[in-house]
Amino acid sequence: MRSASALTKAATLIEALPWLARFQGATVVIKYGGNAMTEESLKAGFAEDIVFLRYAGLKPVVVHGGGPQISKALDLHGIESTFTAGLRVTSPEAMEVVRMVLVGQVNREVVGLVNRHGPFAVGLSGEDANLFTAERKHAVVDGEKVDIGQVGEIVHVDPGALLALMDDGRIPVVSSVARGEDGQIYNVNADTAAAALAVALKAEKLIVLTDVEGLYANWPDDSDVIGKLKAAELEELMPTLSSGMVPKMGACLTAVQGGVHHAHVLDGRVPHSLLLEIFTDEGIGTMVMP
Repeated sequence: MRSASALTKAATLIEALPWLARFQGATVVIKYGGNAMTEESLKAGFAEDIVFLRYAGLKPVVVHGGGPQISKALDLHGIESTFTAGLRVTSPEAMEVVRMVLVGQVNREVVGLVNRHGPFAVGLSGEDANLFTAERKHAVVDGEKVDIGQVGEIVHVDPGALLALMDDGRIPVVSSVARGEDGQIYNVNADTAAAALAVALKAEKLIVLTDVEGLYANWPDDSDVIGKLKAAELEELMPTLSSGMVPKMGACLTAVQGGVHHAHVLDGRVPHSLLLEIFTDEGIGTMVMP
């Protein structure tokens, strides 16, 4: 190895030292989505990052959705995908497919990718051990509530089963499905599910992986990314955000207002973006602080 290359690698490791010390034993909830969930090289890199966090002494928890996979499966079953106010209308027939894809397909794939590196990941649904309890959510169109089927809003989190797994050194991988007190199964937004779980676990960080560099200061006029902002500043910005960023930034806001120390939106298209954010001085993406 050439000395210059060796020094660069050593400098990177030393830069990580204070962050390794600071986050030892900390819980980090990662919402997994976007291209990081569909491109093979990014999927493999994500799994490596999660296992690195585990070996570095952190306690990672993964929460995932699966929008593209759900749309594809609904098409295969001849069920039309419709959206109202940005929310997927989920009939009982569609819910069966959603449940099958999230719990039986996407969750198993993520667990398998992580477990190539050791017996760490354990897959769960939000239904398991009543992890997530939800109530029916309505869309609002022109000020009127509209029924959109089995779409839920999380109203309670019971993290007992997850805490037991984490105490055993496991990495929980959670699909965003919830059970209601009415016995129905609900499809819940993975961003908001991750935020609710981060609050319940008293996590150090919530990290949301997406397909943009972060929160843009003045999109689409320029592409400058806001590096850091406080919760109060984000609250003022929320009404101006694009529909795609609302659930992600809303999740960050919910998390820090609920006691999570920092929340981040990162570009999952950047290889090893998780490690760059947690273990380097500059980080990447947008960080929200209380």
